[in-house]
Amino acid sequence: MEIATLSAHPMDELKNRLRLILNVIPPGSNIYYIDYPVYSNGGDLLIMKGTEAFFRENGIRVRARYSAFDFPDGLSVPKDHILVLQGGGNFGDLYPVHQKLRERVVAGYPNNRVVILPQTIHYKDVREFDRTADILNRHKDVHLFVRDTLSLDMAKDKFHRCGVYLSPDMAHQLWPIRGGGQPARELLRFMRTDIEKTEGQDGLPVEGAGDVLDWSTLYSRTEHRSIRAIGKVMRISKGKLPVGKFWIKYSDRLVSKAVERFAQYRTVQTSRLHGHILSCLMDKPNVLYDNAYGKNGRYYRTWTQGIVSAKLAAEPSSKQSGGMA
Repeated sequence: MEIATLSAHPMDELKNRLRLILNVIPPGSNIYYIDYPVYSNGGDLLIMKGTEAFFRENGIRVRARYSAFDFPDGLSVPKDHILVLQGGGNFGDLYPVHQKLRERVVAGYPNNRVVILPQTIHYKDVREFDRTADILNRHKDVHLFVRDTLSLDMAKDKFHRCGVYLSPDMAHQLWPIRGGGQPARELLRFMRTDIEKTEGQDGLPVEGAGDVLDWSTLYSRTEHRSIRAIGKVMRISKGKLPVGKFWIKYSDRLVSKAVERFAQYRTVQTSRLHGHILSCLMDKPNVLYDNAYGKNGRYYRTWTQGIVSAKLAAEPSSKQSGGMA
C-alpha cells in the first residue's frame, strides 16, 4: 500500500529560505538592529515583525535598536557585534533618509560586519548608484540580501567587495497568519496612493466594486497622529528615552489591525507588495498589480508565482522594468 505524502506549501519553502541569512548572522550572534520603521507603512511593519521573529527563533540577541530618527552620532559598537539593517524597498534614491543612514552605517563602522536584510534596488540616477557602490566597496565585510533577480544582477555588477545573496522578504517569517472567522465581504482593493503608484492604476480592470484602501487610509487620524508623535519624541530624545519599547507594542496593534481588516475579505486586489505578501501569509486569494518600476512583478516572478491563490495581473512595461532611468 502506498502512503500519500502531503507536499509542503510554497510559503513553507519561502520561510525556510530565510535561513540562508544565518550564514552571515549565526545563531546566538549579538547584533544592533538599525533603521526599523517608525511610520505608518504597514508593509515595513510586517517586515519588522518578521525580522524580530527571525531573531527570536534563532537566538540572535538584539543588544540595541535604532530607527532613522534616533540613530546617534558617534555610537560605540563592540567589534564582535553585527550591524543589521532593515530590509524593504528603499535601497536606492527614492527614499534618501533611509539610504543615507544605510551608507552612514557602512562608512562609519569599517571594523564591524554589516548585514543589509532583503531589499529591492532601484535608482533613477546611475551616478547615485555609483556613489553608493563606492561607499560599500570600501568596507571589507558587507553582506547584502536582495529580493529579486534583477536586484541581484545589479548588486553583483556594482558591489564587487560585498557578499550578495537572493532572499525572500523578511515578512515570510510570519507564515502562517490566521485571520479570525469567515470573511463577510467579497473584495478589498488595496492600492498605492504614493510615488510608486502607476500612471494607469486608476484605469486598471476591476473584478467587482470592492472597498478601496491603502496604508494611509487603513489607519485612523488618531493613529497617524500617534505615530508622528512617537517619531518626534525619538528625534528629540536620541535614544535616551525608552520610546522604542513603546513603539514595538504599538506597532503590534497596527499590524493586528491590518490582519483583522484583510481577514474580512474573501479576495484582495493590490498594487502594494505587502498587500500581496500579507494575503499570501493568510493564504487568501489575491491579484497583484505592478508598481511604478516593476518591483511587484519582479518579486512575484522570483518567489510567489507558485502560490495557487496568487496571480499577477499586469506585466510592467519595458520602461518600468529596468531599475534605473
